Amino acid sequence: MNLSDYVKKRNGVPLGNSNSLRNMLIRSLGAGKFSIFWQYWNPIWGYYLGKYIFKPLKFIFPPALSLIITFVVCGFIHDLAIMLLKWEFTLLLTPWFLCMGLCVIIGDYAKIDYSKFSWIARAAINILVISSCLLIAYQVKI
Repeated sequence: MNLSDYVKKRNGVPLGNSNSLRNMLIRSLGAGKFSIFWQYWNPIWGYYLGKYIFKPLKFIFPPALSLIITFVVCGFIHDLAIMLLKWEFTLLLTPWFLCMGLCVIIGDYAKIDYSKFSWIARAAINILVISSCLLIAYQVKI
């Protein structure tokens, strides 16, 4: 699947459509599982992470570990951009993304599903998970 098809599948609109951001936010925040949130969040970035990080890792590691490593790599890329801008070593986003990756795995393993809740409740749950992971990451910030 190419990038254009991937984005249309995730956002429901073609790449570059004016409703792309709106659709991404509505679909991701309203996801009934934390793992589904990540299927809709930032589809362009997700496409490249899936193609160049996650899929190759699955040839070496089990899918759950491949997913965790993909989240860590994603967080580190974000941290690297900040380090290059600030010229200072810091790791906040790496542990944050590690925590969110663990929440994806644990949520799927425990079959946590809140899809029957209202959109606003699902959005609140997803934001709560993301925020909780950020608070944890601040506690372990390097």
